[in-house]
Amino acid sequence: MQTIDWPFRAAEQLERGTLTFRELRRHHRAVYPGVWIPRGAELDAIGRARAAWLWSGREAVLGGVSAAAVLGAKWIDARTPAELIHRNRRPPTGVLVRTYVLDPAEVTLRDGLPTTTAARTAFDLGRRLPLTEAVQRIDALMNATSVKVADIDDVAALHPGARGLRRLRGALEFVDGGAESPYESLTRLVLVRAGLPAPHTQIEVRDGFGEVFARLDMGWPRWQVAVEYDGAQHWTDSRQRAWDIDRLAMLEAAGWTVIRVSADMLGRRDTVIARVRTALRSRGCPAAQ
Repeated sequence: MQTIDWPFRAAEQLERGTLTFRELRRHHRAVYPGVWIPRGAELDAIGRARAAWLWSGREAVLGGVSAAAVLGAKWIDARTPAELIHRNRRPPTGVLVRTYVLDPAEVTLRDGLPTTTAARTAFDLGRRLPLTEAVQRIDALMNATSVKVADIDDVAALHPGARGLRRLRGALEFVDGGAESPYESLTRLVLVRAGLPAPHTQIEVRDGFGEVFARLDMGWPRWQVAVEYDGAQHWTDSRQRAWDIDRLAMLEAAGWTVIRVSADMLGRRDTVIARVRTALRSRGCPAAQ
């Protein structure tokens, strides 16, 4: 049996003679009608997008989270249904079909896959998803590509009658491509919606020699207040933990106040907001009074 790139359309491989029907059934499994992968293999978000595109007979355009994955956005669960823009309204389980009409300029080719552009992808995500998820998804897409809010606005201008434009505009008020995880996006969103000024993201802090020794998740350089989201590695990796302690001491010596936030603390948002507001107020931030 020859090595076959997967996912693949079984009919094509059988016709080419690269595998027999017995080999197909014995060593592979179907993920969508007519589309197979090796037994024991698992699809990531990009593989699932490709498999769904093959199911469409290579006629669909990838959209939504599938387009975002192919364009390089992170944090997309492999179990998330693939999204296609396609005329077939009876997709198999695990595939979502949209029947949008796309302008030719809203489609690009990435790794052989036709996908909506970053701006069109953000436009669709922002007008369909709840606020928090929309901000997280668009943040990740902005972080992975060069797309800007102005580019997304340009797409919206081409579709003045599209559904969800108010929802999209609400999400675009809060997006920031500097976020490097969904939790960073959520932390920033919690603070801004509480009435605090929008923080800068990925702030470089330099030592006395001009060398960067820290990059802060978010903060307000004018008042030297920062907020850092601590992922699991900050607690489970002893080397990371030791560096975190040294780094915090260096930041405090440089005049910074750092509020550290964990996933558990985001469940106690009032506590996070109060700590940040108190720190900003102590530094004279008028918006925190």
